[in-house]
Amino acid sequence: MRIAVTGSEGQLGQALRSLCLPENVLPIDLPDHDITDLMAIISLIRAFSPDVVIHTAAITDVDGCERDPELAYRVNVIGTRNVAVAAAQAGCPLVYISTDYVFDGEQPEPYREYDAPNPLSVYAITKEAGERVVRHHVPAHYIARIAWLYGDGPRNFPQTVLRLARERGEMTMVTDEIGSPTYARDVAEALLHLVQQPAYGTYHLTNSGVCSRYELACAVLELAGVQDVTVHPGQNYRRLARVPKRCELHNSLGAQLGIEMRPWRDALAAYLKPR
Repeated sequence: MRIAVTGSEGQLGQALRSLCLPENVLPIDLPDHDITDLMAIISLIRAFSPDVVIHTAAITDVDGCERDPELAYRVNVIGTRNVAVAAAQAGCPLVYISTDYVFDGEQPEPYREYDAPNPLSVYAITKEAGERVVRHHVPAHYIARIAWLYGDGPRNFPQTVLRLARERGEMTMVTDEIGSPTYARDVAEALLHLVQQPAYGTYHLTNSGVCSRYELACAVLELAGVQDVTVHPGQNYRRLARVPKRCELHNSLGAQLGIEMRPWRDALAAYLKPR
């Protein structure tokens, strides 16, 4: 299968590339390729003639989107529209990576795939708009909502926890932000399984279970074998963006296709295991 991957240098993009033969992947990322350049993206994708386009590229800095909403809209909405148009012209399905942040986190039970979104931040609004763009332009689409992603690379929550442990020996993490930490490799494997069958639609692909940022930080240190580091519980961390306080995604539809996401703690252990 020939796959075009936008955001190919990101955590999920790298995980996808690691699972595919290099000659079967078209990597699309800055500085060589800009998804906000419509004609260039159309030409690039049509020339490669992929079987599927997996669109992972986005501005994911949630607070940064509040500071620069124009950039967030240009990349997350217009860029997504450009990739969708290119996939439609290439005659292939499109996978769009969305987020749990399209929900407001007020629902006590897990969110199912067709629950109504209610985004709270610029980032979430642009990602939900991207979902609508994809549905409009590409009938053969998969929308995959993920959460709290981490994978290869120096900038993610587990690596931040380990850095703070080395540099400070203590840290404060909130107990009132609850979600599902999700390993990029697990998402990549699920996506490659998903695109083998034309069951188009919206999917929730997170590692199962939820925890707080505080509980996640404690698990990172425990599983990495880091001792004598104090994690202080906190609440009401001040940030520019409003984020869901509790957001668990229910994998109803992926499970029908045999896609079962392992518990978040098992995935975290696999990520932190020495290689």
